[in-house]
Amino acid sequence: MTVESTIQESVQKKQKLSSGAIQQVLAFASLLALFVFFSFASSSFLQYSNIMGILLSTAVIGILALGATFVIITGGIDLSVGTVMTLSSVLTGVIVVNAGMPIFIGVLGGIVTGAACGFLCGFAITKLRIPPFIATLAMMMIAKGLALVISGAAPIYFSDHPNFTKISLGSIIPGINIPNAVIIFFIMAIIGAVILSKTVLGRYNFSIGSNEEATKLSGVNVDFWKIAIYSLAGAFTGIAGVLMASRLNSAQPALGQGYELEAIAAVVIGGTSLSGGKGTIVGTVIGALIMSVLTNGLRIMSIPQEWQTVVVGLVIILAVYADVLRKKD
Repeated sequence: MTVESTIQESVQKKQKLSSGAIQQVLAFASLLALFVFFSFASSSFLQYSNIMGILLSTAVIGILALGATFVIITGGIDLSVGTVMTLSSVLTGVIVVNAGMPIFIGVLGGIVTGAACGFLCGFAITKLRIPPFIATLAMMMIAKGLALVISGAAPIYFSDHPNFTKISLGSIIPGINIPNAVIIFFIMAIIGAVILSKTVLGRYNFSIGSNEEATKLSGVNVDFWKIAIYSLAGAFTGIAGVLMASRLNSAQPALGQGYELEAIAAVVIGGTSLSGGKGTIVGTVIGALIMSVLTNGLRIMSIPQEWQTVVVGLVIILAVYADVLRKKD
């Protein structure tokens, strides 16, 4: 490697860091702008109960988005997270309610279910050479069908297990009424950030997304790491499923569809590139908060549901367009 090429590579790295930092600053500025706007638009927006409601609704989508960040950085996509989340919550209900087993076994079962679905997606993508879009679309249909079959197409209620609700709605911090789901979300974000920035899996995650062929030629077992990444994202999805079931005090087999789009939108708004190789957990947390604040603010302003969907769709288009502009740079 010549001195010129080394300098050029260094400059390119600095440009990429600068671009990523600018994207995060813009996302954070957008979040602040939304806060200021909705604060003036509605006096109830800044009420403590509403802020907690925003954070609570962010927790499930946010954890789904954290897992999706790992997948999208590889240059892949996972369309199954919404229905896999549903399947995980249903399995938790079957274990705790129908089988009468301890709650922690049900929680573990839900997380393992999500990880297993992620493993199967990763296996299909790497070993069967099925494109991520098709493999995860098939998993979305499989998980949806299994959730309906296992539950008998009926909700499973945790009414006889009051402690289960505390997983999401209880508060482990004395004197501060912050729901556990919110605390779990931020803990998962810290764990995700550490994995992405400090571990071998994180380094290979970026390397695969930047140039998969070059990563293979350098001796990395790309298939193994991609399966591990999809399995990790699946475990995040399983945790989201448990939190959702706990929050609703029931496992709803028809719930979950559409959540995958919100999760992907949060990731993209947070600055992760759909073409892979770039992304941060901090950006995803900001993106998830933007989605929740936007939805909550529009609802408080009594904007019809149909127009809320239109606005969220426009925001997603803007985020993807910003990604396209970054790639041109």
